[in-house]
Amino acid sequence: MTAAPKLTRPLMLEAPERVADGAGGFAVTWVTLGMLWAEVRVRTGREDFIATVARPRVRYRIVVRGAPFGAASRPKAEQRLRDGTRVFDILTVAEFDAGGRYLEITAEEGLVA
Repeated sequence: MTAAPKLTRPLMLEAPERVADGAGGFAVTWVTLGMLWAEVRVRTGREDFIATVARPRVRYRIVVRGAPFGAASRPKAEQRLRDGTRVFDILTVAEFDAGGRYLEITAEEGLVA
């Protein structure tokens, strides 16, 4: 049996929202949906080279309390978690345990936009 995660880190769950820019296009803003207590652990890291500039990419395993499908408090891909100026782009969400008491999120540290 696995020990229960230690949910000691508060993270803000944010969702993207498209807003008209007045020139026929749109801009993306981030809307806060609420706070989730989490356990955050580093998984892997690598460097990508974009236009000859090194950009570190670090993946994390983030565990939060479970929530039913469709609930606003259930994270999903395309959303992100914020810890101050740090953001974690959500890649996947799955049940952490058979009872669904916790969710396991795979996220990559992103850039504040």
